Amino acid sequence: MAGNSFGTVFRFTTWGESHGPAIGCVVDGVPPRLELAEGDIQHWLDRRRPGQSRFATQRRESDRVRILSGVFDGRTTGTPISLLIENEDARSRDYEQIKDRFRPGHADFTYWKKYGIRDHRGGGRSSARETASRVAAGAVARKILGDAVTIRGALVQIGPHRIDRARWDWDAVDDNPFWSPDRQSVQVWEGFLDEVRKRGSSAGAVIEIVASGVPAGLGDPIYDKLDADLAKAMMSINAVKGVEIGAGFAAAELSGEDNADEMRMEGGRVAFLSNNAGGILGGIATGQDIVVRFAVKPTSSILTPRRSVDIHGNEVEVSTKGRHDPCVGIRAVPVGEAMMAIVLADHLLRHRALCG
Repeated sequence: MAGNSFGTVFRFTTWGESHGPAIGCVVDGVPPRLELAEGDIQHWLDRRRPGQSRFATQRRESDRVRILSGVFDGRTTGTPISLLIENEDARSRDYEQIKDRFRPGHADFTYWKKYGIRDHRGGGRSSARETASRVAAGAVARKILGDAVTIRGALVQIGPHRIDRARWDWDAVDDNPFWSPDRQSVQVWEGFLDEVRKRGSSAGAVIEIVASGVPAGLGDPIYDKLDADLAKAMMSINAVKGVEIGAGFAAAELSGEDNADEMRMEGGRVAFLSNNAGGILGGIATGQDIVVRFAVKPTSSILTPRRSVDIHGNEVEVSTKGRHDPCVGIRAVPVGEAMMAIVLADHLLRHRALCG
């Protein structure tokens, strides 16, 4: 099946299904002699792992990663790195009732129309379970970027409830199950999602990813713009329906004067007075923080019956039982961080190849 690989110089391919024996990825283009161990990858996988709060799916997966190739004596060899994550808690029986029915909002119908066959067990290849492989690849990408580049993500909206940006605190992100930089938003979100779950429904979310320390000049013009690749990367994440860079759609409301990121000299270097461009101009990094936001739709697997059809053309109602996130956007934060790291690592290697 085409479409399972991402990247140009730093390139990875994911494989496996939600309820298969394992998932994983093959990462290619990694320079040799980088220090890499399973623990370096496991740290990031643990942040995405399901079952860590009542607001995430209760599927119990340890997500233990194994390095099968590409590393020798704790260092990368320059050859493909193969990573394996076993599935430990798949319950395929939860999907027997809907094996012939198309779940509204899912890829069931489109996969069936394209291939004439689909894996109904948890969505198969279209499941968000696949994102664990992305996080593993992203951990390798962070090794290429090094400590000079910092990538952080936060949840800034659940349903209609937004954070107060005046209270933004990065230290708060790891202190709550929502990755919220606004501690006061946590109680509001808890009450909102508890009510959503009781109704058998779900909610969407908006995630913001910020990369600091990205060198100016990274990126390519026209068709391989850094922001274009970032938009594709984020849009490829399950359930993402919108991406914006910097001011994004809000830029349409600004005047030319307000939107322009003015410049001055500070300490012999160019300094920007604002960052409406999100750290990218003409597809090339300015050296400012790169800011990306993406919108995740409400989880499509809900208990509330919805009208649909089956593979025989019968009109039916579908209610999806099982273990599902009331807001899948919560666990998308580390996935967005990983995709940011992957794009930046790819462009860093491309930049070195072109400019030295």
